[in-house]
Amino acid sequence: MDPKQKKILQRVGASTVLFLILLFLPIQGTGKLLLFLIPYGIAGWDVLWKAVRNIAHGQVFDENFLMCVATVGAFGIGEYPEAVAVMLFYQLGELFQSRAVSRSRQSIAALMDIRPDYANLEEEGSLRRVDPEEVQVGDTIAVRPGEKIPLDGTVLEGSSSVNTSALTGEPLPRDANPGDEVLSGCINLTGLLHIRVSRPFEESTVSKILELVENSAAKKAKTEAFITRFARWYTPAVVIGALLLAAVPPLLFSGGWSDWIQRALIFLVISCPCALVLSVPLSFFGGIGGASRRGILIKGGNYLEALAKVETVVFDKTGTLTKGTFHVTAIHPEQMPEQKLLELAALAESYSEHPISRSLREACQTEPDRSAVSDVQEISGRGVRVRIGGKLVSVGNLKLMEQEGVCGKKCSLTGTIVHVAVDGSYMGHIVISDEVKEDAAEAVAGLKRIGIRSTVLLTGDAKEVGEEVAARLGIDEVHSELLPAGKVEQVERLMERKTGNGRLAFVGDGINDAPVLARADIGIAMGGLGSDAAIEAADIVLMDDRPSKIPEAVGIARRTLRIARQNIVFALGVKFAILTLGALGLANMWEAVFADVGVSVLAVLNASRALKTGGGSSDS
Repeated sequence: MDPKQKKILQRVGASTVLFLILLFLPIQGTGKLLLFLIPYGIAGWDVLWKAVRNIAHGQVFDENFLMCVATVGAFGIGEYPEAVAVMLFYQLGELFQSRAVSRSRQSIAALMDIRPDYANLEEEGSLRRVDPEEVQVGDTIAVRPGEKIPLDGTVLEGSSSVNTSALTGEPLPRDANPGDEVLSGCINLTGLLHIRVSRPFEESTVSKILELVENSAAKKAKTEAFITRFARWYTPAVVIGALLLAAVPPLLFSGGWSDWIQRALIFLVISCPCALVLSVPLSFFGGIGGASRRGILIKGGNYLEALAKVETVVFDKTGTLTKGTFHVTAIHPEQMPEQKLLELAALAESYSEHPISRSLREACQTEPDRSAVSDVQEISGRGVRVRIGGKLVSVGNLKLMEQEGVCGKKCSLTGTIVHVAVDGSYMGHIVISDEVKEDAAEAVAGLKRIGIRSTVLLTGDAKEVGEEVAARLGIDEVHSELLPAGKVEQVERLMERKTGNGRLAFVGDGINDAPVLARADIGIAMGGLGSDAAIEAADIVLMDDRPSKIPEAVGIARRTLRIARQNIVFALGVKFAILTLGALGLANMWEAVFADVGVSVLAVLNASRALKTGGGSSDS
């Protein structure tokens, strides 16, 4: 609990104790008024001050004004305990709201802790781990193998292989050498890099995400916007209604002013729109906070509401449904066992740090004995030629086989094919390909299970690759060999097929996906390794890169929207029922307190359920 909440709780606690004591004291007259003003002032001085300040700024009709008029009026007609009780319950409702919002913010703050938050700053020949905010443009940082590059810059020293799949959409890592530009968010795979920083931390991915979270409240859902407009007209209307209720009946029927003024004050307390103006936005903020706990960053209530209406989900392939990393997926030997063919290829590639070479060594599971390898020749764009135990071993693509005079065999599988020849004889080939993510099939199945009408795959890869992935995952439709502009065209065509209020979501990760992420109704980006451009263009970011979070996100959105609608129906239903009773003189101040603060607390508690959401399917 933050200091502000503690102060409110302390004030409410002290005021409640005094209030309960005064209820049992035999006091009357002016003394009773003065004594009850003490707990009232302790609990509600800030509400009175806000009302005065807002009136001075031209904002008259808000909940602070209604609370002040109702409670001061209650004092005016001698309803001292009721006046204090109204203020106490109102402050408790405010405390519930503040606590729920804080929990949501803490959820999002905790999510940010999983992001890279340090840089290795070079100072006088030594390294010091610092916050990225401390690094200035022009400073030099060191990035070790396995670390994420924290800031954009230029390589000064060192050579390495850098995983840029999140930025380019290409699964093959790129070499980083002195003079090359490197971007934050890339993973340094092999060597130590010394980088001169070219952009400050404020322009990094982490800063952009934090800024987007802070601004998410400004992007209201239609339901929230409706409540804001409703309260703008509703509050003045009920104030006028209360004035008419206090003045018109006594004038028409003579006398009875005190009774009708009391009814008008009860009417004001009941009419306060706290339950709506607190609980509906809190439902959306709670949904956003609950989603953040699950690693799903939603940038605003409007996107949450739109996500609940998604009927078509369009996927990019590389880095979204596939891992974007190379692995051995098949071994086809000709004249030797599979394991022997793999070991021979790994040994021949043992001196190379190329991703293909690393994938061979990883599949082999044992470190090759390099002492047996000699006369290593790397043939650019084709492969390697080495001597192992006196035999000439060639490992590479079909072009290398042709160069060596070896008749290599074509493979029906998709991926990178590594052929192996020994002393001019063909020994077989190994298939290395980008693996489908473990939860990709679960993601597609989950979407169909919750009623998504259509799933579509868009990829720049060859037709065979796209169709194979789509068939394996159960995707309804696939379009291959697309450039970024082609993806936008396909999304626009798919959007023409939407029905009624249906929405289309696109899921991507790379910088080449930014245009289509922005064009779709809902753009969902892979954020764990996602690019700055994709995260900025997207409306929703999956922080752990797991596509199975997509049906979960839809479930969270639907549940949140359902909670908001429940609060609207509940609050308005109770309000109008007790408003009628109050106008007829059948509801007292305590029932008015329940109709206002009690309904607010119940609605806020219901809204807080959105924080605990764990996904799953829900009907909108």
